Amino acid sequence: MATIPSHALRHLTLTRPWLRKISCTTSLAFSSQDPLLTYPDNSNNNDTDHTKKTTNSKSQAFFPKKNQVLELECESLAFKGKGVCKVADSGFVLLCDNALPGERFIGRVSRKKGSYAEVTKLKTLSPHRDLVDAPCAYASYCGGCKTQNLSYEAQLRAKEQQVRELVIHVGKFSDKNPDFECIMKPIVPCDVQFHYRNKMEFSFGTQKWLPKELLHEKLDGIDNYALGLHAPGYFDKILNVDKCLLQSEPANKILATVQDNWKDPELGLSPYNVHSHTGFLKHLVLRTGRDMKTDLPELMVNFVTSSYKPEMLKPLVEKISAIPEVVSIMNNVNTSVGNTSVGEEEYTLYGKSTITESLRGLTFQISANSFFQTNTHQAEVLYKLIEDCAGLRGDASEIVLDLFCGTGTIGLTLAKKAKHVYGYEVVAQAVADAHRNAKLNGISNTTFLQGDLNKIDENFGKHFPKPDIVISDPNRPGMHMKLIKFLLKLKAPKIVYVSCNPATCARDIDYLCHGVMEQNIKGCYKLKSIQPVDMFPHTPHIECVCLLELC
Repeated sequence: MATIPSHALRHLTLTRPWLRKISCTTSLAFSSQDPLLTYPDNSNNNDTDHTKKTTNSKSQAFFPKKNQVLELECESLAFKGKGVCKVADSGFVLLCDNALPGERFIGRVSRKKGSYAEVTKLKTLSPHRDLVDAPCAYASYCGGCKTQNLSYEAQLRAKEQQVRELVIHVGKFSDKNPDFECIMKPIVPCDVQFHYRNKMEFSFGTQKWLPKELLHEKLDGIDNYALGLHAPGYFDKILNVDKCLLQSEPANKILATVQDNWKDPELGLSPYNVHSHTGFLKHLVLRTGRDMKTDLPELMVNFVTSSYKPEMLKPLVEKISAIPEVVSIMNNVNTSVGNTSVGEEEYTLYGKSTITESLRGLTFQISANSFFQTNTHQAEVLYKLIEDCAGLRGDASEIVLDLFCGTGTIGLTLAKKAKHVYGYEVVAQAVADAHRNAKLNGISNTTFLQGDLNKIDENFGKHFPKPDIVISDPNRPGMHMKLIKFLLKLKAPKIVYVSCNPATCARDIDYLCHGVMEQNIKGCYKLKSIQPVDMFPHTPHIECVCLLELC
């Protein structure tokens, strides 16, 4: 949890006549009366100065209750892009989705979670600082680009501050240390802020999500069908999307073509119903690659369906294949009731079964279900930072252990300078892709093995020589304690920790550097640098590259 400077929390008093009566006790808590359900237009904000601040040092600490209505000011952003408000005196934290730094708003406490509470925003009183117009029509609804109406410079400041606070408060690295400013690097911005995603997954659904002002409209049958993104908080409602500013223009052409045709009654296509588990179309996955000869974009379209009926998809395939950039149309068949886009069976409906992309001078073949860095442009920057941190001598004398290697992209980019790279990954298909990519690029000094790094035993480590450099790129939960214990016992001279979750990253580097006193585990590494990287502008996601060296 990011820690921020204290700010007074205001509660709404009788000076606002449009609120129900709320009494204040000596603990500054509200009465249990029901909060107001509707709010009038507050274009005249003259009464906002009559709020009462909870800054009385003699009063008891303020801990809000569920359904209390509060006037708040957002101070910063926490992980996943939630706005942080903090109560003066008590330090109690409230998190609000879609609240941005500097924004004053009215919110209702929706639930308490131990040391913090969640708030639902009801009305904005004054907008946040660094306000810009969001170019996407869906920005305030879909939940993907939560900060699109925050200037990009402000987004970078918020992300950098978030990482800094986590390193201090979770990682337990003191900013009073004279070396701290050298360790904590400024965030690396992304030069391309729109159309940077090379993969987007859209869902078909039988229930179209509508904003509150349109809920009175009754939609039935085809009118209620939707193709787009899951509305935040709903597994069964789809926000219909005609264009996404994060994906490539050719991908938007494909999306528009599908939207124009899939609901045609003559085609007989039906979206999958997550309640009745009936229907045919589940997902539309669009992937953008690059032709290595022409350097032009090439696209893969993947229809995920509940059964294999190629004749039903034929009219859509004919229309999509007419788009010049489309070189592959796939059909993944997923018969399970789950929401995954990975099928048990895969068929090629048009063109080839893979597309290609280049990264750090290497060529990668990407299949429908391959993992590949979603932002190719910024992945070049990220991998250069990883290579710089690894600091390979280039004399082919060093062993690299690549943990959570995925399709081998990091390990393969380091292989040209290493003696040998050993990669571990739990997903069998990813391991197969890693072998294929090594062969495609003529790389023979790599070994990729399937294994669950959360379930290692005492035999792990006997299948490879002691590494000079460990690369660890775990998913959001970070590294399991078993793996941390192994690394502390292994004592490789250098660890490059790549993280997509700064909170678990801070926790893990704390363990590796400071140990775990309760478990009598001693740390043996020194944090040399932590470099935040903005991989996905307008979203809350942050990547970090950390360099640790053996003490």
